Amino acid sequence: MFYFAFVNMIVSLTIVRYRKSLIPFALLAMAVHRLPLSLQKGCSFWKLLGCGKRGSFDLTPDWQQWGVLATWNSRDDFDQFYQKSFIKSWWKKLTTESWTILAEPLQAHGLWDGEEPFGKPEKTDYIGPVAVLTRATIRLNRLKNFWSHVDQAARMMATSKGFVTSVGIGEAPVYRQATFSVWESLEDVKNFAYRSPEHAEVIKKTRSENWYSEELFARFKPIAAWGTLNGADPLQGRIKF
Repeated sequence: MFYFAFVNMIVSLTIVRYRKSLIPFALLAMAVHRLPLSLQKGCSFWKLLGCGKRGSFDLTPDWQQWGVLATWNSRDDFDQFYQKSFIKSWWKKLTTESWTILAEPLQAHGLWDGEEPFGKPEKTDYIGPVAVLTRATIRLNRLKNFWSHVDQAARMMATSKGFVTSVGIGEAPVYRQATFSVWESLEDVKNFAYRSPEHAEVIKKTRSENWYSEELFARFKPIAAWGTLNGADPLQGRIKF
């Protein structure tokens, strides 16, 4: 288990879309991009991610849309990667669009592959837009329980007050899944997560039925975003950074 205590730590999520004819290059990137990320200066944690067709957990992959989530020691370290890396050049040549959000960790609880990639922040005095990452490794004998509740939870999230956008991401189909969402306020997140009877019941079941072998929940302060996601900038005119 690792705990990173960098004062200026930031987290980046970049979502890219490939042309349909270049899907083989998207699959190749999942192998090729591991080495440059492992060697990238200032990058303390990274994950190459597939995407679902909807903005939440999804059994149907979007073979054209892929992502990279990473933790950086500083904004300068991220800028060096984004301006000069082999991966950025790959995206520029082979993808049709990209969307990047940068954020500072506010709170984080749980593990990702045995690590604490965002440290242990406990910043509770922040007011403003909030990004949320919910990630889990689902026990194989609980997959049916988990997926039987996904559609309902996704519909509730998309229609909840303060919801801005979300992306379904994952390291592996079916059992290693995550959702990254953006909300107008922390209060809106809490209303959806804990004050909706239906969603509160789902959360209760994850505990009582022991759905996950590992899970992570984190909140972030968005500090910058640019590009487009599925043809539009999801944050334009809705969140002020």
